[in-house]
Amino acid sequence: MPHAIARLRAPEVAARIAAGAAIILPMGSTETHGPAAPMGDWLLAEALAMQAARAAAAAGDDALVAPPLPFGGEDFFAGIPGGIALSPATLATVTLECLVALRRGGATRLLVLNGHGGNIPAIEAAQRAMRVQHGSLVPALHLWREAAGLLRQWDVPLASQGHGGDPVLSVALHLFPELCAPALVVPRQAPARVFGREVHGFNALRVAGIDIAIPTLIDEVAPGGIHAPDARGASADLGARLCAALAEAAAATLALMRHHEGPP
Repeated sequence: MPHAIARLRAPEVAARIAAGAAIILPMGSTETHGPAAPMGDWLLAEALAMQAARAAAAAGDDALVAPPLPFGGEDFFAGIPGGIALSPATLATVTLECLVALRRGGATRLLVLNGHGGNIPAIEAAQRAMRVQHGSLVPALHLWREAAGLLRQWDVPLASQGHGGDPVLSVALHLFPELCAPALVVPRQAPARVFGREVHGFNALRVAGIDIAIPTLIDEVAPGGIHAPDARGASADLGARLCAALAEAAAATLALMRHHEGPP
């Protein structure tokens, strides 16, 4: 059964929503992911949303996939050639208006599938507005945050993890191998220093054992888009395993919502 709303005719979409179909809203960004992976991680979020919809269908549920939001919230990756980032306030408004429109169209089960960490504050603002202003509880699955947790559970080497590496690179190698160039993966360059110290994580300095938050730029945290120490361990097989786990979790969330419709 087709799932992408953009590829379906309006009467079929309306009939399936009226019969109880859920709608998944994929979100991502257009930014650098290093030299080996495509800029649009929204492609991965959309593909995972489709996989989740197929998993739901296999379990007897129905889910439609909305067109993805391809622009991420502005953070330290702003200013990348070819990249497009929206202010957090703008992205929160756009996300909320998309959810409101889908709810107004009759969908009672909505799920956000987010493929960019910089989107999280905007999504959380939209989620809260949907609940407080519109009485609708909308879950969100933040793909890479949860995938990072899976990598820790599976004891995947830490060297391959980080921006420009896993989990995004392995998922991209699995879903879109034709868009990837694994031969271009290189170890991380020495990052820039702020106040004479290397940036800790993405946006902090470690001072006296405490993280002090600072506004950073991409070349200070991920030169060339690479934050992972050595992403050469990324693989399509690992990407397939991650996709299966994430799609299963999304489908299970839709089932949970179906079995508990009404006020949470």
